[in-house]
Amino acid sequence: MPDVVGIRFKPCGKIYDFDVDGIEVKEGDSVVVESDFGLSIGTAVRERRSIDAPERELKKVLRLVTEEDLRAREENKKLEKDARAFCLERIMARGLPMKLVGAEATLDRKRIIFYFTADGRIDFRELVKDLAARFRTRIEMRQIGVRDEAKLLGGFGICGRELCCTTFLTSFDPVSIKMAKRQELVLNVGKLSGLCSRLMCCLRYEYDGDLESIASDDEIPMGAEDAPLEVVEKKISTILAKPECPRRHALPGKGAERLRERDREKGRSREKNAPPRTSAPSVAPVPASSAPASPATPAASPGKEAPAEQQKQDKKHEHYRRRRRFKK
Repeated sequence: MPDVVGIRFKPCGKIYDFDVDGIEVKEGDSVVVESDFGLSIGTAVRERRSIDAPERELKKVLRLVTEEDLRAREENKKLEKDARAFCLERIMARGLPMKLVGAEATLDRKRIIFYFTADGRIDFRELVKDLAARFRTRIEMRQIGVRDEAKLLGGFGICGRELCCTTFLTSFDPVSIKMAKRQELVLNVGKLSGLCSRLMCCLRYEYDGDLESIASDDEIPMGAEDAPLEVVEKKISTILAKPECPRRHALPGKGAERLRERDREKGRSREKNAPPRTSAPSVAPVPASSAPASPATPAASPGKEAPAEQQKQDKKHEHYRRRRRFKK
């Protein structure tokens, strides 16, 4: 049974178990450990204990922190500052749609990790080449969420206190709009969202319902910060439904009315551009004896065409005849 101790790398980060490897480590001591990224400095937050079967292969505690390690960490802070400034410059030069949050270097400087946020996937291969050519070390780009961004940057909430995620929260639990309705809070999403534009984590503190039924947190639609809560719930349900035909399931409003008006315009244009009917109207035969005498018109000889003036008149009469029939 190996002896392990709980190590935390950031003030409110997760706690990981490391094998003490015969080193006397007490709670609150700073140690140098071998993490997945390289050498890092962490703080022991859990007392030494024995476990039967670890879930994964345990990394080892190398040594207690020395003066040289502290001096190297201070030098790494300067490197992180330069790396962040250079990365921002290259992001702007290449026009990448991403927001750089921070940079972190390992104790042995074998790897520099850049944290960023973006709406979708980013092709940063050329950016990594620029960073590797500048710092001559391994570069890792890690995309994080908006909650993690607020946790790294910090700030103050509407309550006037420092954010919960930067003071004591180690993980983000699901938050639902139902929690706010259950507590009869103000039905205004702008007052229920934090700096990360997501529902505040403190909505869970006084919620007495079933927390296991909440699978994931509800996203706040863009532009709905000042909308009533019922409208936001309707928008969320519409987004999750993903209908096959958006016109058939469109919500009532100006957008749906514009779609219907456009369909009516297309129907009228199709009717207007329809070709005229070719069938001629039936005319009853008139007997020759009862037919009135018509003025004599110059008949065209069988081998000659009608005069140009007569052809023009015939076309004009045909045009008006078709126009009257189309209006009917």
